Amino acid sequence: MQLYNTLSNEEREKLIDQAGVNRLTLSFYAYAHIDNPQQFRDELFVRWSELDVLGRIYVAKEGINAQLSLPAHNMSAFKDFLDTYTFLKDIRLNIAVEHDNKSFLKLKIKVRDKIVADGLNDNTFDVTNIGVHLKAQDFNNMMDDPDTIVIDMRNHYESEIGHFEGAITPDVTTFRESLPIINEQLKDYKESKKLLMYCTGGIRCEKASAYFKHQGFRNVYQLEGGIIEYTRQIKSEGLKSRFIGKNFVFDNRLGERITDDIIAHCHQCGEPCDTHTNCANEGCHLLFIQCSKCAQKMQNCCSDACKNIVTLPQEQRKILRKGIKNDTMIFRKGKSLQKL
Repeated sequence: MQLYNTLSNEEREKLIDQAGVNRLTLSFYAYAHIDNPQQFRDELFVRWSELDVLGRIYVAKEGINAQLSLPAHNMSAFKDFLDTYTFLKDIRLNIAVEHDNKSFLKLKIKVRDKIVADGLNDNTFDVTNIGVHLKAQDFNNMMDDPDTIVIDMRNHYESEIGHFEGAITPDVTTFRESLPIINEQLKDYKESKKLLMYCTGGIRCEKASAYFKHQGFRNVYQLEGGIIEYTRQIKSEGLKSRFIGKNFVFDNRLGERITDDIIAHCHQCGEPCDTHTNCANEGCHLLFIQCSKCAQKMQNCCSDACKNIVTLPQEQRKILRKGIKNDTMIFRKGKSLQKL
């Protein structure tokens, strides 16, 4: 059996349509000691391929970070398989707020040095000495404490479309950037304030809370299960959402609607909008916010230059983008793209 994806996105989309079954989108993570990440990765790939799992999964000696989708009818078998690993038994699965059968189109399981790129030397502090986990109601209550500082541990393009009321939202494009910035800017409050953190599913806060405790912060708290679990709890318990707007997600949906508030703006015309998209020019592929009117006028492109390129024949476009790496092309906060 080939232990890698062999189908194109187009071929996978056709198979999903032909199957005609509902798929669930979910995520989970676990910090654990894995002796042989490559063997663990291959075991996952074999079994998950049988269960028609698609997604992006990172495996390292420190654990697993998974974002994926699977047919709803395979959920029980999927859980049973996870339970065969001691460190994954009965693990909480963060089920997506909004489902899309095509949230993922390939199964990619990669072995990495870390399951989240944090830039930290884990040997210099106790990574298990984490902050206090809070459920939705307790998180809401602590937000009202005047001695609380709420910190968004996500990147600027995530917080721009949705965040908790009054949260500090660092202007960073990577998680590793935010840690030293927050530590420096809040150095005078290490003993007097409560540090209340949140992220998408909880994994970034897990490492960040241990780091900040090591840096001398006495009162460190984190949202259990992140925004995804928070949303599930406020809906099931009838609580008021203190998170406003959309929750950015790292799959083809690019966002889940949490409240009706639209707090962002189109990067081209400035109208209220919180719809992320990638530039249609594959040699650019810039991630940015674009309203429907601009999408139509600009042919889903970020600039006139890219708009001109997408009108060229496919072979010519391939030549132009040859050798270009665009995985990290992201707009910078506070900087608009070309005005229409």
